[in-house]
Amino acid sequence: MKPMNERHLAILRRHMVEVIDMHFDLASDELGKDRLSEPLRSAMLEVPRHLFVPAQLASVAYHDTPLPIGFDKTVSQPFIGGLMLELLDPQPEQKVLEVGTGFGYQAAILAELGARVWSVEVVEEFASEATLRLMTMGYSGVSVRVGDGSRGWPDHAPFDRVLVTAAAKEPPQPLIEQLRPGGRMVIPLGGKDVQHLSVVRKTPFGTIETTEVISVRFTQLETAA
Repeated sequence: MKPMNERHLAILRRHMVEVIDMHFDLASDELGKDRLSEPLRSAMLEVPRHLFVPAQLASVAYHDTPLPIGFDKTVSQPFIGGLMLELLDPQPEQKVLEVGTGFGYQAAILAELGARVWSVEVVEEFASEATLRLMTMGYSGVSVRVGDGSRGWPDHAPFDRVLVTAAAKEPPQPLIEQLRPGGRMVIPLGGKDVQHLSVVRKTPFGTIETTEVISVRFTQLETAA
């Protein structure tokens, strides 16, 4: 059998986005919308997800399932990853803090949307992989460093948006402090067994409003020693 080429992979990306739209439609009562926004749709059709997973999993990169990337971590199911970005609603030129880089797929989508991204990853090997992949693909608007993501990246605060790809019982206070008034954070909130994907908004007056969206299951936010 011949190996897949770019045309085949583009078909799989389109199918992935169609499946995401199907999930949005089925959950439209909870989500308040029945499909991806057009800018996010275009970004997900553009970014080659198969290059942001371990090479041996490239052939299943567009399946609607989480995939293991090592160290007991996964890259999120495309629907959940797409939903998190839809809820985040990043705008061009906004400053986005990402907690949990993985291999850099979400950061690449954010960069494709025109955001400026600072991403913190606790696993050094992931940070190195993500930096190499993002650089190779020309995503120069993303900075990655190794560290405790729950502490954010204060040197570049405040951020318009904060995306957290691991669960915490409550939003880490440093991330709240680094969020610009009027900004929002998307984070899974809860313990090991019960979590809700949540949108945390910081009002112009500095108060915090939290909205639960759907039940999810993420690994717990890991802090550096």
